[in-house]
Amino acid sequence: METSEQKFQLRSCESRGRAATEVDGFGRQRKTRALPIEVAQYGFTKSPRLRAIEQIFIKRAVGTNSSAKGNMNIKMIDGSFCSGRPVARIRARSGCRHDFYHSVRVVIRSVAHRIAWSLLEMTELRNVVLILLCAIASGLAQTPQPAPTPSIVYSVHDPGSIKDYKTNPRIVREMVNRLVLAATGQSDLGKAWGSLVSPNDRVGIKISAAGGELFTTHHDIVNAIVDGLTAAGHPRSSIIVWDRSLGGIKDAGYRPAVDGYLVKAIAPHDGYDPKTVLSAPLIGKLVWGDLEYFGDIGKMPMLSDTENTSNVSHFSKIISSEVDKIINVPVMSISETNGIAGCMYNMTIPNIDNWRRFAQGSRFGAESLAEIYANPIIAKKVVFNLMDGLIAQYAGGPQPQPNYAIHYATLYASKDPVALDSVALKYFEQWRARGSLPAIGPLAAYVSYASQIGLGNSAPNRIEVKNIGR
Repeated sequence: METSEQKFQLRSCESRGRAATEVDGFGRQRKTRALPIEVAQYGFTKSPRLRAIEQIFIKRAVGTNSSAKGNMNIKMIDGSFCSGRPVARIRARSGCRHDFYHSVRVVIRSVAHRIAWSLLEMTELRNVVLILLCAIASGLAQTPQPAPTPSIVYSVHDPGSIKDYKTNPRIVREMVNRLVLAATGQSDLGKAWGSLVSPNDRVGIKISAAGGELFTTHHDIVNAIVDGLTAAGHPRSSIIVWDRSLGGIKDAGYRPAVDGYLVKAIAPHDGYDPKTVLSAPLIGKLVWGDLEYFGDIGKMPMLSDTENTSNVSHFSKIISSEVDKIINVPVMSISETNGIAGCMYNMTIPNIDNWRRFAQGSRFGAESLAEIYANPIIAKKVVFNLMDGLIAQYAGGPQPQPNYAIHYATLYASKDPVALDSVALKYFEQWRARGSLPAIGPLAAYVSYASQIGLGNSAPNRIEVKNIGR
């Protein structure tokens, strides 16, 4: 893959339109063909049944050909398959001149091992595969799976932090400072932020401005973060605060000329990077502002009759090339199309064009948001998540709906975006149940899927919430 173009295919290796089991016979060949059997990673290579499987391979391959038996050699070697994950290979070779060669693929969830052999007759192939699968299942059962490291979500609550939608700057600053000190284990604020970002990093703060005056990420929270980064040695003027659009940001208290940091929106069309492409099977209708949109010549963009569609999106230039480390500061709000407009939502949907295809309610692919977040352009840059729960909105979001909002006066922080979203989702479901509203969890299936692909923990028993007090 070229370094100048970062393409991201939204599907894991084992689900690119292939059946779970693929068997292909290639007839009589003079060249040895590798036959991958992709099996679960844990348990197989250390299983006591491996030696038995080797003997089966030899026996089935050799059959009644005694001259081949002396030349058969099976051994385990290291390798890789599918996105760089570790694999093992078993190679069986023979000096026999006239043999049959076939290819088989057996896919079992996470692919990790590749077994190559030759000299298998088709009539014997099915029996070998069945025996192999039984041995794998037994090996998996015997080998305990390593438990993921528990995640910690830090919580701070202070009723005095907000009243009648007006924040108390001093209290909010103290809350932010306590969170970052607790999450980093530092006693000094400059060292705490310095442990998250290095002096040479270009730092960005991703806010949520979709909620207008009342539900944009609170100005006092951002100011406290910027002050901490400044204490860690970052010039105030080098820090970028951004969202897709900043329509209500002035009413929310932001004053770029006074605040001293850069406040940026993603420019329509030109604000997206043509070199950072992600594709997905879901087709989206392009609109004015998307990178690949083109309208009718001679017409205003919004009046164009031309309809464009594409299965490609592009990351914003801000996230692809203008920042190295990101502080993610979403609001505590649900999304009527994506379940929760939390940490993962805040870093994905507002940072790509042709995004509407990923916000289609029940038609939305449950895993797509997690897979977009997993792209290194996002996952490797986000170093800290701080959720603004001073106001929490449990219906109608991410647009402002005061009738479904409460003064929650709480901030959350974690290095695990999945755990933080899971904690917020739990409270949303409780508030929605009290208001006789349907559960929103089914629309947020990507949260649990994110845990499956290693982005964090979503299971309650793998998340510890630490209240660090007032």
